[in-house]
Amino acid sequence: MSAPRITVALDAVIVAVSDRTPRVLTVIDGDPPAIPSGPLDPAGDATLELALRRYVREQAGLEVGYVEQLYTFGDLRRGSAVAPAARAISVAYLALVEQAQPAPGAAWANWYDILPWEDHRSGRPSVIEDALVPRLRQWCEADDHLSGERTARVGLNFGLEKTPWDGIRVLERYELLYEAGIVAEAHIDGGGPDPAPVPGTTMAADHRRIVATALGRLRGKLTYRPVVFELLPGTFTLSRLQRTVEALAGVPLHTQNFRRLVERAGLVEGTGTQTSTGGRPAELFRFREDVQLERPRPGLGIPYR
Repeated sequence: MSAPRITVALDAVIVAVSDRTPRVLTVIDGDPPAIPSGPLDPAGDATLELALRRYVREQAGLEVGYVEQLYTFGDLRRGSAVAPAARAISVAYLALVEQAQPAPGAAWANWYDILPWEDHRSGRPSVIEDALVPRLRQWCEADDHLSGERTARVGLNFGLEKTPWDGIRVLERYELLYEAGIVAEAHIDGGGPDPAPVPGTTMAADHRRIVATALGRLRGKLTYRPVVFELLPGTFTLSRLQRTVEALAGVPLHTQNFRRLVERAGLVEGTGTQTSTGGRPAELFRFREDVQLERPRPGLGIPYR
């Protein structure tokens, strides 16, 4: 029996924030939705990143600025209910942009429609206690030998009992739900429908796993890199900066503490101009580029625990 072929695909998690909502660009030429993706042309693509930018341009009509390689995915049965004819390797990238109108066939999706258990800005989401915890407990109790280990993992990842919620554990939570057979993708990969689907948008192949990886990476980078400014215009109010950080972090922030944090970190500088916000005029700020030369990790240090 001959070995399967190996194919290499490029996947893009493109993130924007608008109206207090973190959004992911999806391609809607089919059901379920997918992130922009395409195969690498070994002879024609000079670099992986240039190939990725080409697919985003072709499929969504957008040019992306900030791009970083996210992860390489290569599970044997990734996104397929049957044994694949080829071993599919995916090199995923994370891109941050200001939201713009995509081409027909692409659309922005609310990140928290895809992963609804991750948005804690208005308190702990009801989907955790109502839909996830009961099935997770059933899964824990289904195996006497693994019950203790599974219970500990569930508590750690979903903040049960006295364990605090850790916002950065996005991928670990999704992987746990997949392993427990709670997300639809687990049943699709196994060759059957989910008998009791939980809230959350199902995505093509393993694209929801890739999106979860990107959110965890982005939340982690908020603490030590000024990546949030890639999602903002050249000038902005501190209120808009706070809303953008909250949208990504999925937790509310105390306004005065946040502003003191930004000031101490030296991340922004005033422009000397103001803008009308419907009430008192608000001062406009811009990202202070020199901070990257002054500090090795110029992030916001947002606490997740």
